[in-house]
Amino acid sequence: MRNKTIGVFDSGFGGLEILREIVKKLPRYNYLYLGDNAKAPYGNRSQKEIYKFTQKAAEFLFNKNCQLVILACNTASSKALRRIQKHYLPKYYPDKKVLGVIIPACQQAIIATKNNKIGVLGTKSTVSSKAFERELKKLNSKAKVFQKACPLLVPIVEAGQENSKNSSMVIKKYLAQLTNKNIDTLILGCTHYGILQSKIEKVVGKKITVVSEGKVVAEKLKDYLKRHPEIEKSLIKNHKAKFFTTDSTEKFKALGSRFYGKPIKPQKIKL
Repeated sequence: MRNKTIGVFDSGFGGLEILREIVKKLPRYNYLYLGDNAKAPYGNRSQKEIYKFTQKAAEFLFNKNCQLVILACNTASSKALRRIQKHYLPKYYPDKKVLGVIIPACQQAIIATKNNKIGVLGTKSTVSSKAFERELKKLNSKAKVFQKACPLLVPIVEAGQENSKNSSMVIKKYLAQLTNKNIDTLILGCTHYGILQSKIEKVVGKKITVVSEGKVVAEKLKDYLKRHPEIEKSLIKNHKAKFFTTDSTEKFKALGSRFYGKPIKPQKIKL
């Protein structure tokens, strides 16, 4: 039956940039976005909490008729996705799909690198999970992966301070610890960091390829739907997007519109 939707979930606002790129690439489908802003950031949470929050978010989106859910959150992708796919879906939603953002970014980085030295910027939780390192080495055993946890970047972006002097200093400090490793490719391993991409590219220079997840995930989703026509045919094609948040709708509307690139009207829900 052609009445299914694509769901996109993030702990906060960064996933809206992923959704923006998906809508650009695949504008005809219907989308539901859920930001669990009341519990953000997930980066400092325990694995048990992250799994529980992610499971509840997926359940909410499935109950809203989503056939496919994208975890547009690196922390959820690194800490919860594998368990969701292997245990939760087969038991409760065997006909549904949940995809993450880490593997697409890793695939793109492996294509881009020439010297096999890849840097990753991420939250503490994503870095400690070693998910990027694991996936990159699966794709290329010769890959050398250098990670840097950046706990100050998400608060800077969410406070709208990305163009401040303080943000430039913080970015330079974090990047110095990766550029001195002679990396030629850098993955922005947090969806918030897309807002900072131009500043990061200016610091690292043209010799380092910066992989931001939005465009990569959009391209991979397009390919996924081509390979799964049974899912593609079930999707509504009314060019619509709905937005949900677990926190203040006013804050989500103001900050979320910056990430999405145009005004949004969110509804508040409780998970």
